[in-house]
Amino acid sequence: MYTLLSGLYKYLFQKDEYFVLILGLDNAGKTTYLEQTKTKFNRSYQGMNLSKITSTVGLNIGKIDLGKVRLNFWDLGGQEELQSLWDKYYAESHAVIYIVDSSDTERLEESKTAFDKMITNSSLCGVPLMLLANKQDLDGCVKVSDMKAIFSPSQELIGHRDLHVSGVSALKGDGVNEGIHWLVESIKKNSIQRPPTLKDIT
Repeated sequence: MYTLLSGLYKYLFQKDEYFVLILGLDNAGKTTYLEQTKTKFNRSYQGMNLSKITSTVGLNIGKIDLGKVRLNFWDLGGQEELQSLWDKYYAESHAVIYIVDSSDTERLEESKTAFDKMITNSSLCGVPLMLLANKQDLDGCVKVSDMKAIFSPSQELIGHRDLHVSGVSALKGDGVNEGIHWLVESIKKNSIQRPPTLKDIT
């Protein structure tokens, strides 16, 4: 009887809670992407003015609920001196969103170097990965097909984890919904390897 009631309580009053890292160089659009995500998936959320977002120094957080799943986002600063802090969050994370500024062609190699260093960390072994070419709304940006070619040498480092590569415009919100829904399904599929924590619904 206790087992039955415990299962009913979990179904009615608890969510599976997961933690998602949002990484990338400074000015890639990570915070804008997080703000768009919170706005699209939280009806009551009053987002900040996207045109006034500045580079993150430290950490921005956010959360969204999709059915019985709660995603907690950690948006970390991307300046070179802050990248050394990224690995402090790897062991607790269930997925990574890596955002590239596709309009800044001069920093693509720098972004790929940071990406390669990140995915070789053993604490992220097997976690789903979403690689986003942001700012696809700008003229002269690197298209998704070219972005795939630039990052294709990293495939061996990426390994057999779930990977989703797509173009987005964080400023306009294009591509945000599709990516988040893919992320949820991939995290759930990987939950045997990285189980969720349980959170009482509030």
